[in-house]
Amino acid sequence: MDQRISFVTLAVRDLDACRRFYLDGLGWTAALDVPGEVLMLQVGEHVVLSLWVDSAFEAEVGPIVRGPGVAPITLAHNVPTREEVDAVLATARAAGADPVHEAVERDWGGYTGYFGDPDGYRWEVAFNSGPIGQVVLP
Repeated sequence: MDQRISFVTLAVRDLDACRRFYLDGLGWTAALDVPGEVLMLQVGEHVVLSLWVDSAFEAEVGPIVRGPGVAPITLAHNVPTREEVDAVLATARAAGADPVHEAVERDWGGYTGYFGDPDGYRWEVAFNSGPIGQVVLP
């Protein structure tokens, strides 16, 4: 098996809210948009973020764990400068992201902040000057 990820699929409660957030708010482009079912966004050369209506997700994958708290996953968007971290967080806030946690210097040397999408999935916006941080930049 090749060492790679092709799709990241997230179950979402309100696909229309996700569409407004990602397409209208963040300015992203849909690779595939099936109203009422799924919204797919190409987020890398060979990586797709799939936002799938939760009932269809459950029907295929199995029951979703529900309850208070944050889903035990983060998605990350790395940028080459600290200033771009702040700019992306401002764009997310303008798109309706809630919550938005301002960026701070991290003990490991990076500069990161977070925002929540309409379903509460947390996106980390990060500047990481180390070697692994450079691997993920276009």
